[in-house]
Amino acid sequence: MEQSCWPIRNQFEATLQRVLELGCERVERTPWDQKVRTCWKLVSCQQALWTFLEHPGVELTNNTAERALRHSVVQRKIRHGVQSAKSAICRSRLLTVTATLRPQGRDPWSLLEQAWIAHRLGGVMPSLVPDR
Repeated sequence: MEQSCWPIRNQFEATLQRVLELGCERVERTPWDQKVRTCWKLVSCQQALWTFLEHPGVELTNNTAERALRHSVVQRKIRHGVQSAKSAICRSRLLTVTATLRPQGRDPWSLLEQAWIAHRLGGVMPSLVPDR
């Protein structure tokens, strides 16, 4: 797949370069200026744009990550966010745990229960202790 995409990649990079060469005035605030700034941002991360071509295991899109976040975005909109910084941190950590464990087929509630017990007992989580 990488070889078949080289013409597209070359054309894309050449277009970016042409836009940057045309440039804009620093004080300009026009739609063209916005496009030039976007091109600068793309050039700064240019190598990362093509990672999916160079590494077979990397997906073309980030749909999996987007789907993992969808539930939390909907909940945030329904509930109008959180009321404090501590709540925001707690919510983000809980969402991270659940979004990580569900695709692995693991039960988030079981892990959270073990974490709470370990916290209350001041010890290590039983599921994280290696078998002896």
